Amino acid sequence: MLKPFSNKVANLAPSAIREILKFTADPEVISFAAGNPAPEAFPVETIKKLSDEIFTNEPISALQYSVTEGYAPLRKRLESDLRSKNMFAENDMVIVTAGAQQAIETTAKILCNEGDVIFCENPSFIGSLNAFRSYGVKLVGLPTDKDGILPSEFEEALKAHPTAKFLYTIPNFQNPTGNTTSLERRKAILALGEKYGIYILEDNPYGDLRFAGTPVESYKSLDTKGNVLYAGTFSKTLAPGLRVGYLCGESELVGKAVVGLQTSTVHTNIWAQMLTYKFVTTVDWNAHLKRLQSVYKHKYGLMRGALKANMPDCVTYSEPEGGLFIWATIPEKYDMNAFCTEAVHKKVAVVPGNAFLSDENAKSSSFRLNFSTPTDEQIEKGAEILGKCAKEFFK
Repeated sequence: MLKPFSNKVANLAPSAIREILKFTADPEVISFAAGNPAPEAFPVETIKKLSDEIFTNEPISALQYSVTEGYAPLRKRLESDLRSKNMFAENDMVIVTAGAQQAIETTAKILCNEGDVIFCENPSFIGSLNAFRSYGVKLVGLPTDKDGILPSEFEEALKAHPTAKFLYTIPNFQNPTGNTTSLERRKAILALGEKYGIYILEDNPYGDLRFAGTPVESYKSLDTKGNVLYAGTFSKTLAPGLRVGYLCGESELVGKAVVGLQTSTVHTNIWAQMLTYKFVTTVDWNAHLKRLQSVYKHKYGLMRGALKANMPDCVTYSEPEGGLFIWATIPEKYDMNAFCTEAVHKKVAVVPGNAFLSDENAKSSSFRLNFSTPTDEQIEKGAEILGKCAKEFFK
């Protein structure tokens, strides 16, 4: 029998998150496993109004082919916004992509050959890890704590893998841990990147969803050598279904990414780009973000309180200051995967931590909880069920 799959995909497994989400088809299952924005966060009426304006005034522009680099007014707006944050250098370029996911995947496409090394936080976002795996690279996970990657471990990895292509990092409210990399760590990691000549791909989908604490300077704003590529998105601040993200970095590198996009999507949905541009230029963006931050602050507080009230004391949690996720850890003597399986059988879905590891066969004692998607009632009921399950499991 002929082997049907290429080497690039033959060893890719289905996303553990997507597999768990199959259980949520059961209406009785309360899902803490997703990563979707809160339904109440979508500005539906405003999007409808702006879309009507586009199809009244510019219908052909919205339906015709466009340039790969992206809708020019949106690109100029993004450049202006990045400049105001000291995140756009003289030789930089910004392009629009189909969400940050495409920016991330295309970075691997233009930089990596099979067998090359990519460094990543351990744990890290499964969608990015699978995108990297599809290019036959070797993922090297870097140990982290609540302040981010440990610089000493990063330097040891750089010495062990001197030809590594880049470091992939989510410094703000990281997926899955919810942790934020401290300014001191960012400076140390960036300095090591410069010392050893390696790119840093900074993925920032959650940065605007800060509901506590103080913002931290981005890697991109600290970069003076052109080592940082920055992936942004409107998926968490406007709507993920629009699939509008962007990639910013040194123009020669990002220019090559344009060629990479031309062989896949040709260009990002032009109607969605026009809509995004109209939204950010006609709606009070800061007021919109404040509303989102208020929604997530409430949901996080509710879940944090419900977990502490119901779960046994042996379970510990990350304490994010924004974003969508809490990282829970159980004692090592217990089987985390078995616990997650038991939980979903009790009608609460969470994501097992090993799904986010660079080595998919490695052991984890943690699991991810999402507080943005469930309703308030589901958060309270789900935490109660999860607590009863945990108390029985940890006897």
